[in-house]
Amino acid sequence: MIEARKPGMFYGYVVVTAGFLIIAIMWGTNYTFGIFFEPLLAEFGWTRAMTAGAFSLSFILYGLLGVVAGRLTDRFGPRIVVTVCALFLGSGYVLVSQVNAIWQLYLFYGVMVGVGLSGSFVPIASTVARWFVRRRGLMTGIAISGVGVGMLILSLGANWLISNYGWRSSYITVGITAAVMLAVFAQFLRRDPSQVGQLPYGKSEPEEKDNLRGTDISLGGAAQGRQFWMLSVAFLCFGLAIGAVLAHIVLHAIGLGVSTTSAGAILAVTGGLSTVGRIVMGSAGDRIGHKNALAICFGLMSAALFWLLFAKKLWMLYLFAVIFGFGYGGIAPLQSPLIAELFGLSSHGVILGVTEFGVALGETIGPVVAGHIFDITRSYHLAFLASGVIGLLGAVLMSRLKTVKRTAL
Repeated sequence: MIEARKPGMFYGYVVVTAGFLIIAIMWGTNYTFGIFFEPLLAEFGWTRAMTAGAFSLSFILYGLLGVVAGRLTDRFGPRIVVTVCALFLGSGYVLVSQVNAIWQLYLFYGVMVGVGLSGSFVPIASTVARWFVRRRGLMTGIAISGVGVGMLILSLGANWLISNYGWRSSYITVGITAAVMLAVFAQFLRRDPSQVGQLPYGKSEPEEKDNLRGTDISLGGAAQGRQFWMLSVAFLCFGLAIGAVLAHIVLHAIGLGVSTTSAGAILAVTGGLSTVGRIVMGSAGDRIGHKNALAICFGLMSAALFWLLFAKKLWMLYLFAVIFGFGYGGIAPLQSPLIAELFGLSSHGVILGVTEFGVALGETIGPVVAGHIFDITRSYHLAFLASGVIGLLGAVLMSRLKTVKRTAL
């Protein structure tokens, strides 16, 4: 029995704020790799493929270790998980400043930064799910919208640092600052409301049973049911589609005769609308059901990709960016709440980690396959067509999920 505190500030909002800042820093610093790319190439003369391989390695490790981070969050809470990952992330950036060989870049960035990134999405999203019964989708969307904000602010900051102090000193600054700030913000995280004598938002009485209690399922139990595999395949489809598109849309636009600046703006619009999608569709999921909102998002992605097959003019490409960005952005905040609805909270972190690995795997494979298709056909037409079909498959899988009926919305 939890003895509820007197009404006051709900600590869950502190958790969401800390989660937003942690994700903004972790992913904002990670995406500055594109800013550091050119100085690395200029100094060492490595090929683009060799250099980008370190970034790809960090991403696949993020996906793999997200499963471990989820399990540890279930057992020990997010504070220690995020703190340890912050030390790996910051140390990785600092050590990158000292690289003189490609294997060092793969070790310090690919491995150490990859380990650090595993302390981002899964621990934060799983923790927010424990704090909110109502508004779970909205609060998850707000927390993970830090990705877009971090990309914008920290990319500008990294560019300024490199211009004034060089890339080596800049990586030292980024690494130390990130480690310190992440470690500080992590101390504000709490695994669940009982640790501060509160109840999850939307649960008014201590004796009221959690509407998800009785549906708690372990990872092993979940893996025995078709719901888990339908969900996993759907999120693999999500990763494949967005990986193929986000990696190649700029090159595709340039191939259509669009200027480099306008092509870059297409990607920027996609990113901006993804932030809107995270918040809007996260909130929509709370009202119409998370699986229904996910089916809509997959449908929007698929429709945008089919539209892209006929988009030849700049305004048509911008329209694609708006629809696709909104749809793909809306999927991320719905992933965690749907898992809570299907499988409960006791093993939420590890199950979320497994499905997020599917996303990471898809985002790793998608760009390579799309590039290979272009190399063979000299066109992205088949790659985008396949991505549209894959998105449609995700919508079908979501529509066929059978979710637990909720009573405390």
